[in-house]
Amino acid sequence: MTAPERIPVMVPWLGEEEARAAADAVLSGWVAQGPRVADFERAFAERVGAEHGIAVSSCTTALHLALIALDLGPGDEVVVPSLSFIATANAVLYTGARPVFADVEEATGNLTPQTVDAVRTPRTKAVLAVHQGGVPADVHALRAACADWGTALVEDAACGIGATVGGKSVGQGALIAAWSFHPRKVITTGEGGMVTTDDAARAERLRRLREHGMSVSAAQRHASSRPVAESYLEVGYNYRMTDIQAAVGLVQLGRLDAVVARRRALAARYARLLAPIPGLRPVRDPAHGEGNFQSYWVLLAEDFPVGRDALLEALADAGISARRGIMAAHLEPAYAGHTAAPLPVTERISRNSLILPLFHTMTHAQQDRVAAVLHAQAGG
Repeated sequence: MTAPERIPVMVPWLGEEEARAAADAVLSGWVAQGPRVADFERAFAERVGAEHGIAVSSCTTALHLALIALDLGPGDEVVVPSLSFIATANAVLYTGARPVFADVEEATGNLTPQTVDAVRTPRTKAVLAVHQGGVPADVHALRAACADWGTALVEDAACGIGATVGGKSVGQGALIAAWSFHPRKVITTGEGGMVTTDDAARAERLRRLREHGMSVSAAQRHASSRPVAESYLEVGYNYRMTDIQAAVGLVQLGRLDAVVARRRALAARYARLLAPIPGLRPVRDPAHGEGNFQSYWVLLAEDFPVGRDALLEALADAGISARRGIMAAHLEPAYAGHTAAPLPVTERISRNSLILPLFHTMTHAQQDRVAAVLHAQAGG
């Protein structure tokens, strides 16, 4: 008997349009940061309701620059969720500041004013809130709390494109937000990221910082008919995006509404298929917004018949790729010795959650296969 085709956990939506756009960029002779990057920045900023977009090489570099733009450094503290990819905490360390891990609410996996307040100190200069797995954080509540505390709020929107809060795009109205275009995300440029802000002066500084702190960008120098002598205003970085990536990003941005609609439809079907399983809670929309279901994760009760790792093995044996749930950064070796307050919800979610396959071309038959394994392991 032929084994069933393996079901991947994620497949990016890439096609001929992206291939042609990338080829056109190559053939144009301008492959580094240039006019297509500028077009992508404008289109992305407009899509998320921000005044300025600054394209960079990854969301990690976007986070790093966002924190530098707030002048964070040694002696400062930044409250972050441990329940996030490790880049969230790492970006704080890159500035010399100290990440302070806060717990999250179980329903969304996100920070709340209460979980932040439990760990903030007089040294807290910023809060780094994550829209985890595409589930939007309640940024209105967080912004109000941070305003009362006199603390900056940065949004890690790596997973957030296409998600909404109160009917508006995640990131709209943010002091500063960072985005990812990694292949695991809803839209991709291969690698790549973006910073968005409504502050023109901050945006200008971010553009310099991504290009070694130069007063005049390479694109501006090449566009000038006269020699231009740049100066270097501060220590910067090589965090640029290429025009090839931006060309792909422009096509991907045009697919955003369709891919989010498809993912939401598949997520709703998953919810119906999994509803009869006791002790298994799928991710769902919060009351304050709608997610993009960049990751479809489920949380197992402590008394679920099998553990998370055993369930991952059962899925793998059935030809289904799944992943452990969101990591807890404070438990990783890289943060050994880094003191943290008790984080019971974070540790429970990280220990008992897993990410199921979800991608735009997923069929109902594939979903049925995933659900059948879960039902069988639950004893149904």
